[in-house]
Amino acid sequence: MTQPLKDILVLDFSTLLPGPMATLMLSEAGAEVVKFERPVTGEDARHTDPKIDGESIGFAVLNHGKRSVAIDLKSNDALDALRPLLEKADVLVEQFRPGVMERLGLGYEAVRTINPQIVYCSITGYGQTGPKATAAGHDLNYVGDAGVLSLSRGPDDRPTMPFGLMADIGGGTYPAVVNILLALMARQKTGQGVHLDIAMSEGAFAFAYWAHAEGVIAGQEIASADSRLTGRLARYRLYSAADGRQIAVGALEEKFWQAFCDVIGQPQDLRDDWVDPVACAAEVARRLGRQPSTHWGPLLMAADCCCSVVKTPAESAADPHFTARGVFERKLDISGREVPALPLPIAPQFRTGAGSVGRAATLGEDNARFGVDPRKTE
Repeated sequence: MTQPLKDILVLDFSTLLPGPMATLMLSEAGAEVVKFERPVTGEDARHTDPKIDGESIGFAVLNHGKRSVAIDLKSNDALDALRPLLEKADVLVEQFRPGVMERLGLGYEAVRTINPQIVYCSITGYGQTGPKATAAGHDLNYVGDAGVLSLSRGPDDRPTMPFGLMADIGGGTYPAVVNILLALMARQKTGQGVHLDIAMSEGAFAFAYWAHAEGVIAGQEIASADSRLTGRLARYRLYSAADGRQIAVGALEEKFWQAFCDVIGQPQDLRDDWVDPVACAAEVARRLGRQPSTHWGPLLMAADCCCSVVKTPAESAADPHFTARGVFERKLDISGREVPALPLPIAPQFRTGAGSVGRAATLGEDNARFGVDPRKTE
């Protein structure tokens, strides 16, 4: 099958995570992505640990398969050097604070004058407008402002950190990709491009849809860890086995809960976790703590009750289920070493071969290809 984004040209002015992951997804679906970096040092992510023979693994994981052009966007001739690419580009992704691209002469209105059909995607923490538009922030700040952190913050003396970058990826990367694809579809009908304003903090709201229903619409007070999905009930919690491994109990439905209780021998008078959730959870914890995870894992699997042993990332990569589905078959070349590429939610039929090996371009590797003279931009 022909890749759906074949012949789509994407100009990537983003750094770190949200934008680079979004353009990686577009690349995986066939788009040609040209990544612009400052001369000499490149983007900061190139220098982050861990590394393989001096090459950043994190950078390679997010930027393989892209072109690299080194250019000083502050130089007087930058716009002239980029004009040929701007004229034929389909998508532009940028991740600066509001106003920065305008100061560089590369704001949406300026670019639209050159190319009215371009889909121009701006990813920021708080959006292009509003009182906090120019405020600095990272994922932790965005999910905090979206009310997500307050739902399960842990004890005061040891606050719980989020396990994933919900705002960066769920509020930045995914909305960017979805809206870029929608904009490309709309362009087929109208012939016009659009400016997409992606605010990571706003995208984080969707991760706590139930909190929106309870806390915003119904106006209920939601204390930390006091919801059915954040630890209030015994049937949806993490517990420790005797070997210190955690058991994820997700038995929300009654049939799953009763099956789980049967496995661990939970007494009938302590099965109603709505009546006395504290006593019920304490007994579950006591019983699971009697045996190691190796004992519980097979029993819970056989009971098919939405309960499982929590895996490490390395264990997940070796899981027979994911292996059978080819989740880690796609390979990445980092300094000559073949390693698994990051699994992305792009359907296999839209990508190149599963075993194809990609790599991250060296800084400025494609300057000559696109006629950008690095000597003029240093």
